[in-house]
Amino acid sequence: MKVTKRREAMLQAVLGGMNDVATLCEHFGMSEATVRRDLRALATDRRIVRTYGGAAAMGSHEPEASLEERRTSAREQKEAIAKAASAYIEDGDTVFLDGGTTTAALARHLSDRPSVRVVTNNLLVVAQLAAAGLAVTLIGGEVRSSSMSTLGPLAQVALARLSVDKAFLGADGVVAEFGLCEATGDQSYLKECVIRQAAQVFVLVTADKVGRASQQHWTPLERDWTLITDDAASADQLEAFEERDGVTVQAVHVA
Repeated sequence: MKVTKRREAMLQAVLGGMNDVATLCEHFGMSEATVRRDLRALATDRRIVRTYGGAAAMGSHEPEASLEERRTSAREQKEAIAKAASAYIEDGDTVFLDGGTTTAALARHLSDRPSVRVVTNNLLVVAQLAAAGLAVTLIGGEVRSSSMSTLGPLAQVALARLSVDKAFLGADGVVAEFGLCEATGDQSYLKECVIRQAAQVFVLVTADKVGRASQQHWTPLERDWTLITDDAASADQLEAFEERDGVTVQAVHVA
């Protein structure tokens, strides 16, 4: 089979839900190296998204976890990531904390840092930080109850009039070639607004989100940035990020 026809057949297989390398190898009777090469070519042409262990359709979508599920999942990993992220924050910094439970964990490490100023759309952290004496700027907008964060045009306008030293972003997934994926366009665009206004960008995600294309809206990362995840991320998961110019990867140990 010619390469063009083979890759078209592989594309259709991925779009049909055949998403892991092992299954594709068995289905097409090809080596793992050939399958991975074809998947890379399809991803380069932006016809699919490469994920850890396979590929996904560009428009893939998974049901979102509830806020309560997010609060209780991977607590030790989020705490380790948050502690590592806090080491990058210096006294006097103005930082942006994105919505989400991992950034909420980071906020707990700032309670004794009164010289740090926080800009945020994360309603989970406002009362705690304000009570600890930190200067807090809450970005307005529509409240998204599934994450208790604000977004939309009002939030975008507010961000256009601010700048921060460091932005700490969460995501439903992060893929080296494409950036951050989210369930809605408002979420992904707000992150893009934050990235434009930040001197440094940090992405905080647990290992299960590394190389994961679980949603269909994307925030590109076309600048230097740092990925902080936990040590459950495998070498294969991290390889695509480590090979990219301008990306620093830190996988923190979870006790």
